Amino acid sequence: KWKSLYQIQRERKQIMRETCSKYKSNNRRIITPYHVSRIFVEDKYRVLYCEVPKAGCSNWKRVLMVLNGLASSTKDIQHNTVHYGNYLKRLDGFDHKGIYHRLNTYTKMLFIREPFEKLVSAFRDKFEHPNNYYHPVFGKAIISRYRVNATKEALRTGSGVKFKEFIQYLLDVHRPVGMDIHWDHVNRLCSPCLIDYDFVGKFESMEEDANFFLHLIGAPQNLTFPKFKDRHSNEERTTTKITQQYFAQLSPSQRQRSYDFYYMDYLMFNYSKP
Repeated sequence: KWKSLYQIQRERKQIMRETCSKYKSNNRRIITPYHVSRIFVEDKYRVLYCEVPKAGCSNWKRVLMVLNGLASSTKDIQHNTVHYGNYLKRLDGFDHKGIYHRLNTYTKMLFIREPFEKLVSAFRDKFEHPNNYYHPVFGKAIISRYRVNATKEALRTGSGVKFKEFIQYLLDVHRPVGMDIHWDHVNRLCSPCLIDYDFVGKFESMEEDANFFLHLIGAPQNLTFPKFKDRHSNEERTTTKITQQYFAQLSPSQRQRSYDFYYMDYLMFNYSKP
């Protein structure tokens, strides 16, 4: 079993490197604190984890907290503690020497997910549930720009953004509000062409990949990757089928442009075109 998992890792890294050398001329660029701002540091087991939202990041942060001795079990850690507790250090918090030392000696890993599924998962989470940040900040701007005859109420609250409107915003070169980590490219979040990741896990094979990774770093035997869904746990996870239902609301050209938008992620992580 380990043998086939090692082989999968070799293949994933090879595809990633080949894509980088084919499309990116900048792979000799200097790594700046900006490039490592999404990377979390666990010094005890010497792990660097690049956070990709909607690809198991809450549970990965729980695992890092347990490895670090900040909690005894992943079950005890609340969502807000994970994301707003500032218990885990980020790599950009270290000086130049500290950053380079860790990049050269720690095990660097990231977990990814099929780009359209990740996108729909983010949309459902941020726009189909009450949210006192995404509705006023993104929702208002999206509705006022893309909805003809929007009601005063919709303009006031920013709630009720439709998927089609969200995609219009995403594909608009003059976006009314900026980019957000929940739908940015993995390519931009984790700079895989600059940082040579040792381990590339996939959300689709999360349990197997995660527990293989924990085995590789020599984590305690009783620590396994948590299976629970972190938010809106009564709701079905975003699947391929659910993703298709959302994308069915778009025109063929919007679907194609969405694919073009995530083209590098599809290529680099070997996901086939939907």
